[in-house]
Amino acid sequence: MKVSSTTPAFLFDLDGTLVDSVYQHVLAWREALERVGIELAVWRIHRRIGMSGGLLVNALLRETGREVTAEQAEQLPRFHGEAYARYVAQVRPLPGASDLLATLTRQGVPWAIATSGQVESARRTIKALGIGPGVPVITREEVERTKPDPDLFLAAALRLGGDITTSVVVGDSVWDLLAARRARALGVGLLSGGYGAEELEQAGAYRVYQDPLDLLRHLDEVGVRLAA
Repeated sequence: MKVSSTTPAFLFDLDGTLVDSVYQHVLAWREALERVGIELAVWRIHRRIGMSGGLLVNALLRETGREVTAEQAEQLPRFHGEAYARYVAQVRPLPGASDLLATLTRQGVPWAIATSGQVESARRTIKALGIGPGVPVITREEVERTKPDPDLFLAAALRLGGDITTSVVVGDSVWDLLAARRARALGVGLLSGGYGAEELEQAGAYRVYQDPLDLLRHLDEVGVRLAA
């Protein structure tokens, strides 16, 4: 669908934005790190969720001063994927997520998903949303750099045939909002991933809502006029 000049496209992060999966990813990363002998408190891992796996690991290792071999660095994303596969059955859509997406579709508002996750992980998570196969989904493999770089959202806007500067990026982490700012899109934050409102606003959020249901109730504030 071609994005009109008056209709903003919505570009959604996935984990913590549309589905309640942040803590499953946190626990999966903890398991992966422990398999290579690195123990970290879950709050430290949570602060990096939203980055790609490689950036996340590098950031955590920098904080702890630990080093891993090239082999271990290559194993960590695979270990995370194996652990997450055991947790994914617990993942549920966040309140209002399905209704929000259905409303946008019904109103002719284009939307896409842009996630730092690998395609296999994203496929498992999206299954919980129950959306069709035709939805544009941009994953880690399709871009050179991931959040906080803007590549994922730029690629999602391009997939929709629209202009990133008239798009609305919806995310739950500071990494999403920083990427939105760098892409020159309008950033909207959700509290459903565990970051505070002030953090999201400082990272560039124009508005902050509780979850997808709260955003659905305030779509007019982000430029969507619902038809009767």
